[in-house]
Amino acid sequence: MDLRIFTEPQQGATYDDILAVARATEELGFDAFFRSDHYLVMGDGDGLPGPTDAWTTLAGLARETSRIRLGTLVSSATFRHPGVLAIQVAQVDQMSGGRVELGLGAGWFPQEHSAYGIPFPAKRFGMLEEQLAVITGLWETPVGATFDFAGEHYTLTDSPALPKPVQSRVPVIVGGHGPRRTPALAARYATEFNVAFPDPGVLPDRIENVRVVCQDAGRDPDDLVYSAAFVVCVGKDEAEFRRRAEAIGRDPEELRTNGIAGTPAEAADKLAAASEQGATRFYLQVLDLADLDHLELVAREVRPQLS
Repeated sequence: MDLRIFTEPQQGATYDDILAVARATEELGFDAFFRSDHYLVMGDGDGLPGPTDAWTTLAGLARETSRIRLGTLVSSATFRHPGVLAIQVAQVDQMSGGRVELGLGAGWFPQEHSAYGIPFPAKRFGMLEEQLAVITGLWETPVGATFDFAGEHYTLTDSPALPKPVQSRVPVIVGGHGPRRTPALAARYATEFNVAFPDPGVLPDRIENVRVVCQDAGRDPDDLVYSAAFVVCVGKDEAEFRRRAEAIGRDPEELRTNGIAGTPAEAADKLAAASEQGATRFYLQVLDLADLDHLELVAREVRPQLS
C-alpha cells in the first residue's frame, strides 16, 4: 500500500514549514510528499504569512530531498499556460532526478482568482483537456522534432518541445467526481485516477466507473493507478485524537466517518477497507503542519498494521 503525505500550505505555511514536513515524510518512510496548488486561504484563518507557489516549492524540495516522490494534488489549469507548465515540471523532474508527478485539474476556487487577478472562465473543462493534450504532447515529441497544436484555448507553432523530463513518462494524475468526462480524460492521458475525499461507500463505484470508461476507450483498466485522498487525524489514544481534531477545527465523529481518523487501529482498519474497495494509493491530508509527531505516530503505529 502506497502512503503519501498531502498538505495544504495556503492555510498558512512558510517554505521552511513545508520543508520540515517533506523531510519528515522522507525520514519516516512515506512514499511521497504532495501539496495543493492554491493562492488563498480557505475558511476562517488569516493564511499568514501568505501563499507559496506550488512549483517553486517543489523545485526547492527537489534539491533538499533524495527519495520521495513530489507532486501537486492538483495544479489548476487556470494558473499557467500549458507550455510553461510543461517546462516547469520537466525542469523540476530534472532537479529531483526523476521524482516528479503532475496532478492537474480545471480549478474551482473563484476567490483566489479574483484576489490575484487570474482569469476564471465559467467553462474550464475544455482548457483542462487541451492542457493535458499539450503537456503530454510536448513531452512525447522526439528530440529534434517540433510540436504543433491548434485548439480553442491554446495554439503552439513549431515548438522545440524542450526540455524533456528525466522520466520517460512523468506520471499524470487526473481526478474528479463526474461520471464520464473526467474519467475519459484519465483514460486518455493519465497514469492515475484520484478520488478526493469520497463520501462513505462511494469509492468502489467511482473506481469501477473509471474502469468501465477505460474499457470503452480501449485501454486496459489495470494500466491506471487508483488512489484516494482522506484527511488524516490519529492519536495514540482517544484524548490525543480529540486534541488533534480540535487543533484542526474538525468534529471528531465527522472525521471518523469521512477520514482516516481515531486510534492507530481505527486508522489502519479504514485504510484496509478502502484498499479492499479498489484503491492502492492513499494521500493522507495533514492539516497541522507543525505537528510532526503526528506523522511519526502514523508511520510507527498505523503503517505496520497494513499488509
